[in-house]
Amino acid sequence: MYALAAFLVLTLSSASSCAAGQASTIRRRAVVSRYNPTRNASSGTTPMQVGNGFFAFGADVTGLQTFLPWATMSDWGWKNDSLPAATTPEDIYSYRGVVWDGVQYEFGGPAAPQQWLVADPGRMNLGRIGLLFRTEDGQVQNVTEADLDDIQQELDLWTGTMTSRFVLAGEEIAVKTYAAQSSSAVAIELESQLLLTGRLGLFLDFPWNDGSAKFQAPFVGFWNDTGSHTTSLQSEYGLGGNVLARISHSSVATTYFASVGGGDSFAVLRDSPAAHRYSVLPDRPSAQFSVAVGYSLDPSAAIPTVGEIVGESAGAWKEYWSHSGFIDVVTGSTDPRADELQRRIILSRYLMRVNEAGMDPPQESGLVNDGWYGKFHMEMYFWHSCHWALWNNWDLLNRSLNVYSRFLETSIERAQTQEGFKHGARWSKMTDPSGRSAPGEINELLIWQQPHALVFAEYEYRATRSRATLAKWRDVVYQTADWMAAYTRYNASSGFYDLGPPMYVVSEDTSPNATRNPAFELAYWQLGLEMAQTWMGRLGEEAPASWSEVKEGLAPLPIQDGLYAVYEGIESGFWTDPAYTNSHPALVGLYGWLPPTANVSLDIAKNTMERVWTTWNVSNLWGWDFPMLAMSAARNGDTEKAIEWLLDPYFQFDDVGMPLGGAQVPTPYFPGSGGLLYAVAMMAAGWDGSTGGTAPGFPRQGWEVKVESISRSL
Repeated sequence: MYALAAFLVLTLSSASSCAAGQASTIRRRAVVSRYNPTRNASSGTTPMQVGNGFFAFGADVTGLQTFLPWATMSDWGWKNDSLPAATTPEDIYSYRGVVWDGVQYEFGGPAAPQQWLVADPGRMNLGRIGLLFRTEDGQVQNVTEADLDDIQQELDLWTGTMTSRFVLAGEEIAVKTYAAQSSSAVAIELESQLLLTGRLGLFLDFPWNDGSAKFQAPFVGFWNDTGSHTTSLQSEYGLGGNVLARISHSSVATTYFASVGGGDSFAVLRDSPAAHRYSVLPDRPSAQFSVAVGYSLDPSAAIPTVGEIVGESAGAWKEYWSHSGFIDVVTGSTDPRADELQRRIILSRYLMRVNEAGMDPPQESGLVNDGWYGKFHMEMYFWHSCHWALWNNWDLLNRSLNVYSRFLETSIERAQTQEGFKHGARWSKMTDPSGRSAPGEINELLIWQQPHALVFAEYEYRATRSRATLAKWRDVVYQTADWMAAYTRYNASSGFYDLGPPMYVVSEDTSPNATRNPAFELAYWQLGLEMAQTWMGRLGEEAPASWSEVKEGLAPLPIQDGLYAVYEGIESGFWTDPAYTNSHPALVGLYGWLPPTANVSLDIAKNTMERVWTTWNVSNLWGWDFPMLAMSAARNGDTEKAIEWLLDPYFQFDDVGMPLGGAQVPTPYFPGSGGLLYAVAMMAAGWDGSTGGTAPGFPRQGWEVKVESISRSL
């Protein structure tokens, strides 16, 4: 993690500072623990989770996956399906789509190869772990959640410990669940008198995973399709690395391993040759039983002990809560909304570290379930992950931030070899760890992901102010901006450089062949090219003349009746046409999400924002739309409206903090959580040029806001 020069402690009435390493002035543990989630029944929509950012374990009310098959997911668990009938590997390698206006795109080609490339590789549910109940004579006992009494479940956010207690037929059962922080493993501690009589154990089960469904929510995998995949058990001595049993799971050409051990001794048996379910039973009489289960692609991987996992969890979470950014809006505030906003902040901070701190950008649903076949979307990377920069969690952000250097070669290939542009690298939209773009018209024609790389680079430079950072990002910055300049087209009639057509805007709801010079994308292009020029200047290099020529010659933002329009030439009545007012209102991002740019009038942007408030179908918005609306209100001085947007009735977080998907996408939709954290950080610590004292994005009355180690936003 990057060293921070100082903590900033900001309140609405005073400002003070203390050197890094000194005691926090916020009672952090008290604020965090105030929002420990509790349940007394399972949710059918979301699990309670433990995890580490690249591995997560979802649980029902037993602390395991006893009654509901919540997922165990990772950022490394991917598989390819078999090729469709009559489709060969050559069909996949040679796939090409349509040519529009001289550009070769990856959509509109042969249907079978295209769909395989869209769906594969897909993300896997690694398996299920649950409680095994047995009768006194050793038979499997059919127990449902309705059979349990006095259910109490709590997640200790400060240590990452999930504790579940309940009573079955008069016998108490306690389960503690922890996630390792350096590997893909979970630790389980059981305590019950039922263990003494052999009536309680664990089961492990493994699903079939495939790309037959674009969304698999709330559960991932197919548990009855046992003939499509195989499992096998090794339980002999000598496996090493704390492993007492290892189960291999093969699906098509992918094999991974579930290793069990690290605690007490046990016996493990396969329930049936026709199933993939295994029973784990303690082999010594004791009222306590503990075991670790680790998942890996390596057949010889060791697993940590239960004690090591418990220690890792407590240590890593304490470090996270104690030594990175923190915002306290509840202590001292009299506005009754402060408690709910603080709850959303704390639970979002927990869940983002569990689900969204892996080695690749996250998928929309993190590690809870699968959306878009489990793939990640580079236009969403900002909303998923840029908050880490403001909250100074560079150790977590840096896990995935090298995605731009890793994907640079494939992005240059996409821009120059596939699409025929003379210069630059074009970042994909929907992709996977290979960096290959999933075919699709929107996937190929969306462009607003392009400047994100420049924003991430700028935030890292602000954190380090180092020559090493400038050099590290140099090629990514250069190739990103070079394609931005190359993508524009000089319009001899107007004398300006145009964006599109064909292209899709942020909201993906306009005709690509009609979309020219969209307002948000023009502003973001202006900002991106300016940032790239500044970067090259810091390096002592001269930026290509084309960057300046395009930046200075970009088409003006389209205006209709004194307000910015979605794109140039859009129908005059678009403000009242649901075709244009049902999705992401990017017009409010012109001044809010984005800082001021030379091609945006702040007066027109404010008037446009206010028109969006009264005409857009808010009930159909979701996720990061609400933080974007809040940021625009905050920058424009309407701090009360900013709070209202962050707590809008259509922007919901459930009892464990999962962001609901809303009208258009399944739950959870984590760009909403990332957007919330980015917006709150901006409102609390301020932004470049913000005035009005401390916490400029919060109302002056009723709010006391304390801030530590939060960086200003652009």
